[in-house]
Amino acid sequence: MPLPVRPSRRPLLAPLCGGRIAIARRCRSRLLRGLATGALLAALLPGCAGPSPGVATDARPVNAVAQVDLARYVGRWYEIAAYPMAFQRRCVGDTTAEYTLRTDGRIGVRNRCRTSTGHVQADGVAWAEEGSGNARLKVSFFWPFRGDYWVIGLDEDYRWVVIGEPGRRYLWILARSPHLPAAELERARRAAAAQGYDLAPLRTTVHGG
Repeated sequence: MPLPVRPSRRPLLAPLCGGRIAIARRCRSRLLRGLATGALLAALLPGCAGPSPGVATDARPVNAVAQVDLARYVGRWYEIAAYPMAFQRRCVGDTTAEYTLRTDGRIGVRNRCRTSTGHVQADGVAWAEEGSGNARLKVSFFWPFRGDYWVIGLDEDYRWVVIGEPGRRYLWILARSPHLPAAELERARRAAAAQGYDLAPLRTTVHGG
């Protein structure tokens, strides 16, 4: 699938800043704030999230699962555990991701979490890499920025999923319910460990607070 070409700096900034190109510094500041808001729940956009404490030295390649049935995969998922992310530092709990099939064949993404002052959400779009069996995707919350979203572990009944990326810098365990039974969580953790992930940085997400 052809990817969009990044435009020049001026066309990108002008619409966001009301045409006030002369005050570029203020414009860039507004753009960065917009990016931060869009990526606050960037559990699906690792490419824009910066360094993570989960960087691993394992030389083995990360492998996605063979196939993901998107019709079964769409719907709401709850974040059970994740590596700490800079753009999620305002989130205090109730982090979710909701996926919908779009008429253009892509996937609509809505990430949401609870903060100390209310809730915040970010909307994006995802698309599968050709030949990946829908297990390797790209996700974008703010064009033209995008990141890898690889399904590296998946319960046969789609009760939980493990999301990672080729560099092992990011890791999420999601489930269909806010609380995953201990035995199932251990299976998900083992799926991540089998891919060479360090589980020590994983932090549990609070729900129902």
